[in-house]
Amino acid sequence: MQATTGASLPYKLPRSVLVIIHTADLQVLLLRRVSQMEGQDYWQPVTGSQDSDSESWQETAIREVFEETGIDARQPGCVLRDWDLENTYPIYPAWRHRYAPDVCMNTEHVFSLQVPSYTKIVLSPREHTAHAWHDWQEAAQRCYSISNSEALLWLPRFIAS
Repeated sequence: MQATTGASLPYKLPRSVLVIIHTADLQVLLLRRVSQMEGQDYWQPVTGSQDSDSESWQETAIREVFEETGIDARQPGCVLRDWDLENTYPIYPAWRHRYAPDVCMNTEHVFSLQVPSYTKIVLSPREHTAHAWHDWQEAAQRCYSISNSEALLWLPRFIAS
C-alpha cells in the first residue's frame, strides 16, 4: 500500500522502469521532459514508476510507454524485451518530494521495445515537449541521466540475444 502526502496524492513508489524504444536499425526514441535539470534540456527514454505493489514490471512498462508516447507495446510489430537488469541510484533532489520522506534511492528495471519505423508518437504534454529519433550511440550522448546513457550503450547486445 502506498503512503499518502496528507492530501489525496500518494507518494511515488521507488521502483520504476526504463524502456528504450527503438527500431530494427537501432534508431532510438528520446523524449524531452517538460522540466529542465540544472538549466538544460532533459532528454530521456520512457521512464516511470510502478503504480502499486501488485503491478508487474511488464505491466508498468506497457502502461508507461502508452501514457508517454501513445504506443501500444502489445500491437503486432512491437517486441517488448525484459533485460532482467536493474539499476539502483539516488533520486535527484529536485524530485525527492514525490517520495516518502525516508526514501532516497530508486530501483529501475530495464526493458527495450522494438517498434516499426513508421510508428506514430503522441506525447503526453504534461510530461514531454518534444521527441526525436537518434542513432543509439548519439542517443546515449544526449541523455541527461547516466543510467539511461549506459543502458542505451548496451542496446545492441540485449536485442541480439
